[in-house]
Amino acid sequence: AQLLDTYWRLDCYPEVPAVLKALKASGAKLAILSNGSPEMLEAAVKSAALDQVLDDIYSVEAVKRFKADPSVYDMVTTGWRLYPGAVSFQSSNRWDVAGATKFGFRTVWINRSDQPEEYRDFPPALILPSLEGLLAAG
Repeated sequence: AQLLDTYWRLDCYPEVPAVLKALKASGAKLAILSNGSPEMLEAAVKSAALDQVLDDIYSVEAVKRFKADPSVYDMVTTGWRLYPGAVSFQSSNRWDVAGATKFGFRTVWINRSDQPEEYRDFPPALILPSLEGLLAAG
């Protein structure tokens, strides 16, 4: 129970708030797309003080499927009325990047711990060690 409670109070990596604020200031629309429940996600976002920078929080509960099911990624394109190629998707989970790439998102793998490539058939557009590189990548 203690481990599960931790998910409600997740902290983010140190660079995340500044990077998200800079992206938002440049006109980017920002969201979280997660396998977590809406309640857990809202609590975690508030705990990390990201509630003022995010435009949307998407939970798989809305479609009753888990990532990497295409219907999960489709929530973003439908909700924002965008083609998949207009969405930039970042994740530290390589399997999630593979699913998003297969769906048609432009993907960035945040490979913080230099993990090996496991999904060569669905390569990310970019691999970065942290979110900070997004600002330089433009």
